[in-house]
Amino acid sequence: MPTTRPRRSSLAAVLTIATTLAVTLGSGSALGQTRRTGQLAGMDLDRLARIDAVVAEAVAAHDLPGAVVLIGRGDTIVWQKAYGQRAVTPTREAMTTDTIFDLASLTKVIATAPAIMQLVEEGRLRLSDPVVTYLPEFTGGGRERVTIRDLLTHMSGLPPDLDLRTAWTGRETAIRMAASEPLQGPPGQRFVYSDINFVLVAEIVARVRRQPFETVVRDRVLAPLGMHDTTFLPPASWRPRTAPTDATTPRGTVHDPTARRMGGVAGHAGVFGTAADLARFCRMMLGGGALGTARVLAPLSVARMTSPATPATEPNVRGLGWDLDSVYSANRGDLLPLGSYGHTGFTGTSVWIDPVSRVFVIFLSNRLHPDGAGNVTPLRAKIATIAAAAITDPPAREVLASVWPRPTSAASGAAVAAAPSARASVSTGVDVLRAQQFAPLKDLRVGLLTNHTGRARDGAATIDLLATAPGVKLIALFSPEHGIRGILDAAVPSTVDERTQLPIYSLYGATERPTPAMLDGLDAIVIDLQDVGTRFYTYMTTMAYVMEAAAPRRIKVFVLDRPNPIGGTQVEGPALDTSARSFNGYITSMPIRHGLTLGELATLFNGELRLGADLTVVKMQGWRREAWFDETGLTWVNPSPNLRRLYEAELYPGLGAFERTNISVGRGTDAPFEHIGAPWIDGGRLAADLNARAIPGVRFYPESFTPASSIFANELCQGVFIVITDRRALRPVRVGVEMASALRRLFPDQFDIDKAASLFGSLDGLARIKSGEDGAVIAASWADAEARWTALSAKYLLY
Repeated sequence: MPTTRPRRSSLAAVLTIATTLAVTLGSGSALGQTRRTGQLAGMDLDRLARIDAVVAEAVAAHDLPGAVVLIGRGDTIVWQKAYGQRAVTPTREAMTTDTIFDLASLTKVIATAPAIMQLVEEGRLRLSDPVVTYLPEFTGGGRERVTIRDLLTHMSGLPPDLDLRTAWTGRETAIRMAASEPLQGPPGQRFVYSDINFVLVAEIVARVRRQPFETVVRDRVLAPLGMHDTTFLPPASWRPRTAPTDATTPRGTVHDPTARRMGGVAGHAGVFGTAADLARFCRMMLGGGALGTARVLAPLSVARMTSPATPATEPNVRGLGWDLDSVYSANRGDLLPLGSYGHTGFTGTSVWIDPVSRVFVIFLSNRLHPDGAGNVTPLRAKIATIAAAAITDPPAREVLASVWPRPTSAASGAAVAAAPSARASVSTGVDVLRAQQFAPLKDLRVGLLTNHTGRARDGAATIDLLATAPGVKLIALFSPEHGIRGILDAAVPSTVDERTQLPIYSLYGATERPTPAMLDGLDAIVIDLQDVGTRFYTYMTTMAYVMEAAAPRRIKVFVLDRPNPIGGTQVEGPALDTSARSFNGYITSMPIRHGLTLGELATLFNGELRLGADLTVVKMQGWRREAWFDETGLTWVNPSPNLRRLYEAELYPGLGAFERTNISVGRGTDAPFEHIGAPWIDGGRLAADLNARAIPGVRFYPESFTPASSIFANELCQGVFIVITDRRALRPVRVGVEMASALRRLFPDQFDIDKAASLFGSLDGLARIKSGEDGAVIAASWADAEARWTALSAKYLLY
């Protein structure tokens, strides 16, 4: 679908808004300069005006009905604007800047974390105290080793949420369930984001204070900060300006089902509030715990909360409550540095704060309204990037480098050797090409196959870099599956790029191969795509088809290499049957998990299949084969709409292999490829069966979910959520086979396993599953195919 250009607010209108806000906050002394230069508090207002376009685009795509965006720097609100609709049904209501939102998991950082840290400051508890000290019922099964720090950093070993399959209600019931929840792994060993952690933290606060948790938060955090539009259990009088969530949740009632069953007050969710109130909270954090004459936290408490508190061996870096650098950090965007911190909320909310530049970004939406299908993850990241790019007086590099202290041991608090800044710093192919000043492309007429993942380390799009590269003539763009922006889950139309006005030829629509007309006039094609290390991911086939088409026309092919996000050492799965070769499987000798980069795959295809392409791979610098993506120092960009986290990419080779059967793999939920389910599955039976198998690297727990799209859309599914306990022991294809075997064993009349043939790719493997052969034995049967691939690919390794 051609992209339409949203109407952009004029700079004069933006300045009017900014001037009004500056006066409100007492920053009038800067107004004369603001009118002359279009800047406020060291931020370029014209650059911030780009927010209008990205929000309008997301609203038009039905990612959300509307939003409020607030950007501040220090004590100055630089940008505050309402977009779209607060409600679209039963009647339409325009969004307003004073709209009250269900803040969801922002509750963890604006209510629960400050409340527990105040008790730490008073000496009434310590972060290293066992939880059982304050909750005596939290014992047995290793729970007595869980500390308050483990809860705050999501290192407790507890699963993500309480069981919602039974009709329980009440806070006391929830605490009893939380206190008896089996640990999924030893405490302090593995990050697993868990709402149960903060349910327990809030209960500790309530018991130590001997007051209801909501009273503590109101009296000790919200009221001192003047956050008068923020509360648990908002009164009925607030409902007219409260943003509704999905159609099943009454307006003004917390959306989170656990918090709702607890009466609307919980440590993980339940707070409602406005952007203006959140700005006051952000200013308090930037003020070292104080806002004006009100102090709610000590300066060292703020520093402790926002410094790394997870072990150096844990790739997901978290503070006490706050997210620093984890799989959930997409809302930081591409430019805000390490040392900044924030959090997101399931309903479509987020906050991100940079203590060095003193910029904070608040994004509030009700993306679940009206049908629960909205997705604002990419939008939140774009807005944060635009905000960062608008800073005109950034701090010096040495200041940035000194902000994030060395992480501490979760057990002792002692400094450890490996700092986040010391992690690998990988330069991708486009970074290397840029450093060469694009010399290999000089005087060439170039086509570019890319999408939203084609970005340099600093966030610059490969499209823009080539379009402005001296001596390079970029004349055409090509898009793979999911489109040039990576958001489509259907056929992709050809269109025109809004920024460069270049034609975009779709290679996932009317044709999957470039036609002669598309290639007319090209001297070279550059390919910059982020692969995910799995055979049935289509980007590699699109690349191969381009190479096939380019070879007889003597068009040069340049592949700008990127990491294999799940590592370059593990090979796993059956080889592809000849009968299963398709757009989802280009070469028959390849196992499901191939262990190569896209550049290495291009070299192998060219050599083994004798494509004859004039191929150059622009290699990365600094990448190690054993490195996972979170060890590269690169910013995660969703390779496709349903691979939103590295965690999902780790499981994708196994779950994706069976997604064409009659099970949901989580498409249409917030955790695709992290769980499976179907209306005919008994989740408890399935979890028990799989856990009894003691599959290395994973545990399972029963859950229910309702996909908003894809198979079983709007139907309640039971199934299992997968917890990765050791990713280096994880063999995701075996996990997929074990799940398929269990479904065949437990529900033989319901599970249609034959539909897995095209992606799993091995009829022999499916026959083994149907015959009841042990999953470990099936996995062992792949050894010959894996060894052949390893030997074949060894001569094409570039790293």
